[in-house]
Amino acid sequence: MTQHRITDDLDALLDVLPTNIRHAVEKANDSDNLLEIVIDLGRLPAARFVEGEIVLSDKEITRAEIDHITERIGMFDADNRAGMERTLHRISAIRNRLGVIVGLTCRVGRAVYGTVDIIQDIIETGKSVLILGRPGVGKTTLLREAARILAENKRVVIVDTSNEIGGDGDVPHPAVGKARRMQVREPMLQHEVMIEAVENHNPEVIVIDEIGRELEALAARTIAERGVQLIGTAHGQTLDNLLLNPTLSDLVGGIEAVTLSDEEARRRGTQKTVLERRAPPTFDVLIEIQHRERFAVHLDIMSAVDSLLRDAPILPEIRTRDESGEIKIEKATQPKVRGEATKAPPRTRRQPVSAPEPTPRSESINPPAIGISNVGTRLQTLRVFAYGVARNRLMQAAKRLGVPAVVVADVNEADVLVTLRTYYRNREHTVVDAESRGMPIYVLRANSVSQVEQFLGDVYNLTEPQAPRDNMEDIRHETQQAIAAVLNGERWVDLPPGPSLVRRIQHEMARKAELVSHSYGKEPRRHVRIFRE
Repeated sequence: MTQHRITDDLDALLDVLPTNIRHAVEKANDSDNLLEIVIDLGRLPAARFVEGEIVLSDKEITRAEIDHITERIGMFDADNRAGMERTLHRISAIRNRLGVIVGLTCRVGRAVYGTVDIIQDIIETGKSVLILGRPGVGKTTLLREAARILAENKRVVIVDTSNEIGGDGDVPHPAVGKARRMQVREPMLQHEVMIEAVENHNPEVIVIDEIGRELEALAARTIAERGVQLIGTAHGQTLDNLLLNPTLSDLVGGIEAVTLSDEEARRRGTQKTVLERRAPPTFDVLIEIQHRERFAVHLDIMSAVDSLLRDAPILPEIRTRDESGEIKIEKATQPKVRGEATKAPPRTRRQPVSAPEPTPRSESINPPAIGISNVGTRLQTLRVFAYGVARNRLMQAAKRLGVPAVVVADVNEADVLVTLRTYYRNREHTVVDAESRGMPIYVLRANSVSQVEQFLGDVYNLTEPQAPRDNMEDIRHETQQAIAAVLNGERWVDLPPGPSLVRRIQHEMARKAELVSHSYGKEPRRHVRIFRE
């Protein structure tokens, strides 16, 4: 497809500028490549183009000129952004400590038809796609075009936090086609609108721009588990950047330090402490926009992350568009993983080992679990001494998981000691004494319910939920009983942990019963809670 560039009514933006600045922009005569106009109090105004920047006036900007612009545009939202109705232009404000505007960035908004053809085959597969790229590289333009294409055959809802996708005003810009648009009152509420879109408007596809907070990442995971296709963007340039971002790494599964058994470490040819993917990724495909005509595509995020963490990254598929508009694709290659005879399956939990090993003070990871074997036998009673960890949470977690863990008050009666990272690093007397006697020590990152449950799951080798989860008929019956309990007055009911396929079925059944459901916890102990609104 040949690109057809549509400048979204540049005159509307130029009309709000002081006359001398407008004439300078027109004199430059390069509107197709104009990105934004920068206006700061007491400085010379400038226009930024795809390549380069020019000064628009030899006179410094005055307070009157800034007021001239702000009086002619829409209201500034909580994120200091304003728009112009039925256009895609965006004006962002810089304020001083008193809240007075002292600078403006006027970004030119364009609807560019034909940009999505380079990845159209991917977004039409129904897979969830995450698009990465630096600011100004064209992520939102691509997102807008993808929404328009998908809306021709599917129910598409756009969660438009800053009105960049659908433009300012109550009526969305024609560039989004038949897609519906939900505006967000405050940027901090984007995650709530994301969930609301799924629960109220029955979409097949949700389009989200700029996922940037942890709550939004969690909302995206919940949406994906309900079988809804996600098309979203995030700031970043490569998969490596995303993995190192603690806020957004969950979008691609996240990473954690794990301890391998001696046998597994020898088989892999690695150290006993390695980094591994924590959970299944929220998105299926990752697209890195290197520049406007060159994309790096990771068609299987799960395999890409696993290989990257094993120091044998899979090269992405490279897609380019030449000057004639022809798209060229260089297929990805998969190198052999160093130190492994065969490819090992993805690991999302610590591997239990037969004997504990103390963790060096310099390492900020959890020591290995004691590895109780429970296959085909009755679970053994384990006496736990909690040092700095909430005892009530331990008892509640043991009851919830159905394991015979007993919290004791005397460390001399304990089989294992559990503590927090701070106490372990400080070499508290109780911890050092237990360690010297050979007692297994388990270090938690935080005094949270999920960490306590994960500790018990590792100790009892609960790599999968105890109840068999393969029988879908049992799962449906179990979910129906939970729904009936909520309908009969229960405030909420937690279902047993299960894989993403099971959770998707549970969410769908709750939705059909007109109840609300959310997923909580981390893999593989992530579970669904059903409740009323």
